[in-house]
Amino acid sequence: MKTHLHFQKYGAGPRVVLAFHGYGQSEGHWRTLIGTLGPEVTVYAFDLFYHGRSRLAKPDAPLSKKRLGELLEEFLRAQGIETFSLLAFSMGAKFALTAVEQFPVAVEQVWLIAPDGLQRQFWYALATYPPWMRGVLGRAVLRPQRLLRFLDTLHQRRLIDGNLIRFAQWQLDSREKRLRVYRSWLGFRQLTFELKRLAAILNGRPTPVTFFLGRHDRVIPRAGLQQFIGSLHNARTVLLEAGHAGLLYDVAAYLRRHPELRLL
Repeated sequence: MKTHLHFQKYGAGPRVVLAFHGYGQSEGHWRTLIGTLGPEVTVYAFDLFYHGRSRLAKPDAPLSKKRLGELLEEFLRAQGIETFSLLAFSMGAKFALTAVEQFPVAVEQVWLIAPDGLQRQFWYALATYPPWMRGVLGRAVLRPQRLLRFLDTLHQRRLIDGNLIRFAQWQLDSREKRLRVYRSWLGFRQLTFELKRLAAILNGRPTPVTFFLGRHDRVIPRAGLQQFIGSLHNARTVLLEAGHAGLLYDVAAYLRRHPELRLL
């Protein structure tokens, strides 16, 4: 099987946006928000690997930033794209931030909606623990009860928020979802960032970065992002009365109410 990074093109405007969705979604989840961006944009919405129609030749091997950069470079060359902006939600931020590192001069603007990859998340911490923990995660694909009991123990000891428990239960309620969780945890574990270096890249021009965050988001809590946001020279934050799961729709509604703040 050959590696294939699937995308769908929306619009025909002169400004290019590359969009990367969150966990458990596909490129189609951007359609509601794309409608708020106006006719000036062309959006290339990608399926992340282990989601939609994107495929890795070696699905059990971790995706490196170098390899992802090569795939994006092939895409840009094939489409004749020289400059672009980035739009990402949650786990998709790992792809967008890799693009920032790989193509710093080509990136015009960045919009991050509850971005993963800028703070150490509980789920990815599990995936990057020693091999015995990976074995626990692997066995949970077939029998999730032990992992759920472990998480419930952490909750009882007030080491993990109850909303995260419910999020985990939703992620683990079918074998298909459990396999996708496992592969995403392990497959994207090398997409990590040295935050001082990343801030230096964004501050070099400086590149405008907009953060859309949910006040009630327990998956990507805003408190863990404040230090990085404060290190950027050209950043703004839009704080919405929202949690994590429906944040894309809240951002779309916000942009409809504030057309003067369209992304482009």
